[in-house]
Amino acid sequence: MSNSAQIAAAIIGSGNIGTDLMIKILRHGQHLKMAAMVGIDPASDGLARANRLGVATTSEGIDGLLALPDFSEIKVVFDATSAGAHAHHNKLLQQYGVRVIDLTPAAIGPYVVPVVNLATQGDAPNLNMVTCGGQATIPMVAAVAAVTDVYYAEIVASVSSRSAGPGTRANIDEFTETTALALQSVGGARRGKAIIILNPAEPPLMMRDTVFCLTPPSDRQAITEAVVAMVAKVQEYVPGYRLKQDIQFETIAPADAHLYPDLGPQGGLKVSIFLEVEGAAHYLPAYAGNLDIMTSAALACGEHIARRLLQGQGA
Repeated sequence: MSNSAQIAAAIIGSGNIGTDLMIKILRHGQHLKMAAMVGIDPASDGLARANRLGVATTSEGIDGLLALPDFSEIKVVFDATSAGAHAHHNKLLQQYGVRVIDLTPAAIGPYVVPVVNLATQGDAPNLNMVTCGGQATIPMVAAVAAVTDVYYAEIVASVSSRSAGPGTRANIDEFTETTALALQSVGGARRGKAIIILNPAEPPLMMRDTVFCLTPPSDRQAITEAVVAMVAKVQEYVPGYRLKQDIQFETIAPADAHLYPDLGPQGGLKVSIFLEVEGAAHYLPAYAGNLDIMTSAALACGEHIARRLLQGQGA
């Protein structure tokens, strides 16, 4: 869908994530329109596809973007490169007042998960999309935390090895650190831990995420209702996001509380949530839900920014 009043956006990074995001903006952008695709490999499929779709391109990285004749019209830039490169990109773009959405684990700006905190963080100059595992699991932790204290949250994200490009592999350490911190600062857990598994199985498996929360003795029905409601909210921008099976609850008796350092002597409850994320297959196969949830979340943030900018222009 498109309309006459739209904000111009560019994407830095012509790999899997950047290309999928470009297609999403072209197909579903309401307040955003694609202005440029930026890469560093002239032979990349992302740049070739952008050319075929009529999107301006440059293979000269951030310098090429700044040199484009229509750069002054670009108000939103998505960075799908690497954590290391993003710091340089952001420093330059902020000088021009460009709003930046960071799909790397650099975390220069606040962590943002649309259904959890976009309303409160959406006006920051740089928004960080955490990680694919964070986008999938933080909503579940936040749902539990809305009902009861979450002493500890642990997530395991299993993605197909085929869907993990060189950028993802280079950022594995940042993935675990960034996701763990966001489980706390966004999800509301007192302590968080994240694990990622690159599954080499053939045929490739769908993205799966497991969420474990340790809580005090709590209302199981209230937790279930909160989680189911949150799943529905995520599905509004990631249709392939779903519970794989019923939520599981395990009572931790006081006699066993010593086995769980985050629990007090009174014991508590272990909540286990099992998720599957099927991608929309805009650019990559449906098993690459880890990419789809990142680009879908980024698009949601971009649309929020564009809408606010248009409102400020009186559009």
